[in-house]
Amino acid sequence: MEKLIVTAALTGNVPHRDMTPHVPLTPSEIAADVRRCADAGASLVHIHARDQKGKPTLEKAVFQETARRIKTLAPDIIIQLSTGARAGREWEARATPVRLLPEMASFTTGSNNLPGIVYENAPDFLLFLAGVFQETGVKPEIEIFEAGMISNALFLQQKLLLTPPLHFDFVLGARGAMPGTVKNLVFLADSLPSGSTWTVAGIGAAEIPLATAAIAMGGHVRVGIEDNLRLPDGTLATNAQLVDIVITIAQTMGRDIASPDEARRILSLDPKNKDRILTQID
Repeated sequence: MEKLIVTAALTGNVPHRDMTPHVPLTPSEIAADVRRCADAGASLVHIHARDQKGKPTLEKAVFQETARRIKTLAPDIIIQLSTGARAGREWEARATPVRLLPEMASFTTGSNNLPGIVYENAPDFLLFLAGVFQETGVKPEIEIFEAGMISNALFLQQKLLLTPPLHFDFVLGARGAMPGTVKNLVFLADSLPSGSTWTVAGIGAAEIPLATAAIAMGGHVRVGIEDNLRLPDGTLATNAQLVDIVITIAQTMGRDIASPDEARRILSLDPKNKDRILTQID
């Protein structure tokens, strides 16, 4: 098996301080948490931005400040910015994180019903955003909430808008998406084209069981407060604690952990793009 890539999804669009005191919201808080997660063993971080009121935002300046602080405290870690629709639905706004030239950005290739929102990613929008990924050379992490989204991604590949090898993230266990079962994880992993890489993001109580299955299957793992607020014993978690649990499980199972540079190789990232985001910071 390849070494394990551990992604930390620190903030998301939903968690707030009334839910947990451990969610980082400001650029400085996020960067400090990235450092703690990197020290625990994460090689990749999935980043959402929040405005001064703590609400989700796609504001360019907030992403720039967050990226600048991350690069100062954890210069080697892979930064993946979110293009999620909870922070705004205008096409150009959602493309802003990609145009900032991170090494990676998220790309959900379909629509579904999530709690309180229709997470809309219309066919024309998918063509538009795939074009932005192709234009910038940013690697998409293709977010999969149900199996049809894999078909949509392969259609975009056929249109020469996505370049293989593709990387997928299976988001399982959210209400309105596929349930967080190992059976569903195996089905999705078996549905990918040869040469693809994949990560699983289990939501809530599904996080650690699905992470354990992914480690055994040769996939990769995403954990963090964006997806799950609690440790297995029910107490509120920090992001670094969730990373540490996965690292411990992997080590117990005999699977080595990928460094950021090893993760770049596994994900087919161009090492020359490691610091491109710094060219977009004013």
